[in-house]
Amino acid sequence: MYNINDMVVYGNQGVCEVVNVGTLSMSMVDKKKKYYTLRPFYHRDAAVYVPVDNVTAVMRPVISKTEAEQLIEKIPDIDYAWITNEQERETQYKDALKTCDCEELVKIIKTLFRRKKTRIDEGKKVTVVDERYFKQAENQLYEELAYALGIDKNEVAAHITKTITGKNRK
Repeated sequence: MYNINDMVVYGNQGVCEVVNVGTLSMSMVDKKKKYYTLRPFYHRDAAVYVPVDNVTAVMRPVISKTEAEQLIEKIPDIDYAWITNEQERETQYKDALKTCDCEELVKIIKTLFRRKKTRIDEGKKVTVVDERYFKQAENQLYEELAYALGIDKNEVAAHITKTITGKNRK
């Protein structure tokens, strides 16, 4: 169970602060059921209500700074998820996004970056589906890394590049 002020990752909402735990006095909800009231860290004007006993969507603590740094150093070694069947690929992207697993997000980003480059080299356009999932995975990953590292979300890509290229020089 999470407590008020805990920072969690919740499904596609990303990094959220637990601002309340208890029953809700809103219509259309079970007045006896306990809910987490979450405030998305990057969308402070929003609120998300999640049943405490929710088992369908992933909710987990935000990774630590150390875990974020270790993940970034590991990025070059994370495999691609190359699937030729379009429907299977989209299903795998959806499933990976639902897990909120940072390594799975890296895998999607690496796969789609590589696929984009291949398509452009072949004179083809990037598909709308690929672009959508790339942006979703990147946003989800960068928000959590930014929070964990204590940096602005717009600085994450440069931080990753700096870390990886610095590691390769050693």
